[in-house]
Amino acid sequence: MSQQVVLLVGTRKGCFVLESDGDRCDWQVRGPFCEGWPVYHAVHDPASGSLYAAAASEWHGAGVWRSSDLGETWELSSEGLSYSDDGLKLSKVSGLTAAHGRLLAGAEACGIFESRDGGVTWSLLSTLDGQPNRDLWNEPENQPPGHLGLPAIMPHPDDPARYWVIVQGHGIFETTDDFASWTPRNRGLRADWPIENPEVGYCVHKLVMSPDTERLYQQNHVGMHRSDDAGQSWTEISEGLPTEFGFAAAAHPHDRDTFYVIPLDPGHGRTMPEGRAAVWRTRDGGNTWQRLDRGLPQRDAHLGVLREGMAIDALDTPGLYFGTSTGQVFASADEGESWTEIASYLPAISSVEVAVLG
Repeated sequence: MSQQVVLLVGTRKGCFVLESDGDRCDWQVRGPFCEGWPVYHAVHDPASGSLYAAAASEWHGAGVWRSSDLGETWELSSEGLSYSDDGLKLSKVSGLTAAHGRLLAGAEACGIFESRDGGVTWSLLSTLDGQPNRDLWNEPENQPPGHLGLPAIMPHPDDPARYWVIVQGHGIFETTDDFASWTPRNRGLRADWPIENPEVGYCVHKLVMSPDTERLYQQNHVGMHRSDDAGQSWTEISEGLPTEFGFAAAAHPHDRDTFYVIPLDPGHGRTMPEGRAAVWRTRDGGNTWQRLDRGLPQRDAHLGVLREGMAIDALDTPGLYFGTSTGQVFASADEGESWTEIASYLPAISSVEVAVLG
């Protein structure tokens, strides 16, 4: 059976589907879907084959769109996506994860919801009660720009009771008992702002796992970091990069030492430094870095890439993909050595995820 590579691109005005064969040279674009709703994160569930898109509209509220036919038709549900606590308000679903027979959603106001019927209905799993400074997370002065809440849920591939989550502006937390209890996992991180409790208060943008599940990488507000003990401690690996700030990151699916980031100007612009587009790669766990820019624009390219804006497939020679805040999608079929622009003029891109079918 021939392989099909599918990119799911979440944008400010709907979800797009990009398709190619296993050579990843010629791409077709379909969309927009989800009736043009702002889509924060779109994913593929390999178990069911369904697509899911986390969305939030200023007019209609928050919900999750689902498609069982690779985007040809879509349905929306928000049933169960609400808090019983009057002090918590769900204004957006910012992250999705399909793992171990269920769909998980991370929401603004820092909650985790699950669906066991393919996104038709939802129930609240956890609001991380009891964690340090939890009572302060929802105060307006403590909410970072974007108000993403809990944008990322990373599963352990072999242990269905073990997950790591990112709470925007507060750090990483791990559960080993299926969301019943939590432990902060931020030791070794730094912050360029006052920290009341050394366990929390860190701005982690993206967390990824290498094929060695004990090795994790992250892109932080202040630095790129590596952990060799599943997040119990962190070592900074920023030296050699043009900035210590960025959002997106990806781990090589077959090599524990290879990790990709997209450094950005840490100021208000938050675009690629000097208007020259590049992805940076380490092949030695962060000891040294290589700039990858062949085929990327090197002049007046003021491109931004958000935290879910880069993805990597698991083919023998992995393909790498990223989408920009100005609507371009770039792809590499050779581990980042060379790049091609495969979509232009899309709405601002929030997320890029990849699935290999067949």
